[in-house]
Amino acid sequence: MTNANRFLPISLILISLLLGVSFVPSGVDNTRTVVDITQTEADITQTEAVDTPISSSATTVDSQPNQPESPSLGSKSTQSDTTLVYLLEIREEIAPGAWRTVQNGLEEAEKIKADWILLRINTYGGQVDVADSIRTRILNTPLRTLAYIDNNAASAGALIAIACDSIYMQQSASMGAATVVNQTGEVVPDKYQSYMRAIMRATATSNGRDPRIAEAMVDPSVSIPGVIDSGKVLTFTSDEAIANGYCEGKADDLEEVLRLAGVEQPYRIVKQEITTTDRLISWLIHPAVSSVLILLILGGIYFELQSPGIGFPLAVAVAAALLYFAPLYLEGLAANWEILLFLAGIILLAVEIFVLPGFGVAGVGGIVLMVFALISSLVGNEGFDYKLPEARGGLGLMQAMIVVMLPVVLAFTALVVWGQSLLNTRAFRRLILTDAQGSALVPEVPLPEGCTGVALTDLRPAGRVQLDGRSIEARARYGYIEKGERVILVQQERFAVVVDKI
Repeated sequence: MTNANRFLPISLILISLLLGVSFVPSGVDNTRTVVDITQTEADITQTEAVDTPISSSATTVDSQPNQPESPSLGSKSTQSDTTLVYLLEIREEIAPGAWRTVQNGLEEAEKIKADWILLRINTYGGQVDVADSIRTRILNTPLRTLAYIDNNAASAGALIAIACDSIYMQQSASMGAATVVNQTGEVVPDKYQSYMRAIMRATATSNGRDPRIAEAMVDPSVSIPGVIDSGKVLTFTSDEAIANGYCEGKADDLEEVLRLAGVEQPYRIVKQEITTTDRLISWLIHPAVSSVLILLILGGIYFELQSPGIGFPLAVAVAAALLYFAPLYLEGLAANWEILLFLAGIILLAVEIFVLPGFGVAGVGGIVLMVFALISSLVGNEGFDYKLPEARGGLGLMQAMIVVMLPVVLAFTALVVWGQSLLNTRAFRRLILTDAQGSALVPEVPLPEGCTGVALTDLRPAGRVQLDGRSIEARARYGYIEKGERVILVQQERFAVVVDKI
């Protein structure tokens, strides 16, 4: 297999990535909404009509014209006498997918000029930076916001609930316990707690709530007489939240929330419908999935370079790269220059392997560019400004570095320890295409130990050699070997022949 043919897999990766992102429009919003029913006084007792998603063909029931109107804090719709309520639900871990859902929902609510936003919350929390993005977006919307906690609003979920203008809770619901912890549940250093305390205080203050109570949900050292003793993290029940101004009332269903909030009748609920595309994108941009995709990219490139032909490893690397960058590109996180930077890293690495002798500036530079591009595409930065990446819904810089570097280290370790063993397995060999030039990939009959021959092509580091009268694929043990130089067999394995220059 010639050097030109070995460079072909790299070229295909570059072309596939460019085509993959070129036909995907940036900022596509696949979130759809469907309109539920118009509420009458009789409808208020019917929970299922709102809790169950209704298709776009659902009928609208006119309310009675003589319905008494309740005092409302929200503005009336300018297009009709019907109050428009937009329903958003957070029933998942607070991760980039949740940010995507809330961001698209709020944009849609503002677009259709809803009078109210009703945020239904049931979550144990998640990433602080994502929660900060969500609470900032809620605080900045001009629409009136209601939070309905129907079970849990723990940790990051509490922050999101406090960002809403009014909070309502189910009888058995709870809210609080916002101490920042790591993936194992251990409390992280105080500099992270300090940040969380600050945004909890600021959020509570912006909605007229006691900032000390919000801080006590993070810091166990905060003591508030009659509320919480020092040494304990604050978590409210519904009754406790009402008594301390963190809940406006208890409600068993959404209709009761709207009645308690004084939403004017007749009203119509518009519920966000999450499409399959939205769910797939939310899943792909989860940090754990991103780490797995990075492992597949690195492993696919490594095994393709170790094996002749264009086969399964290349397909895995290309598919993983597309699945990694395309959702981030759609979310506006991965910019064109970051994708091009990744491609430039692949080119430099390929040049180092196939063109330049040794392992120097091009190889190291290629690896650095690839890693930097993978990290930067996860961060919501503006160009090279990484001061407040969370403002655009991306991960924090340190978290993005962990997401990328962890699989890089794992991949490097695994390839060093098990890479050659995997290459020699029968299952892997079946996935590799045969050499188009007719050279034997490995000799069917073992070569004599220490046999000598000549390089038929340049070995940079792989190429073809003639040993014992047979033309076979081989790899230089050290550096590169020019065409025509004498070589000697130094190692023979099931899937590799290694030679040295004489």
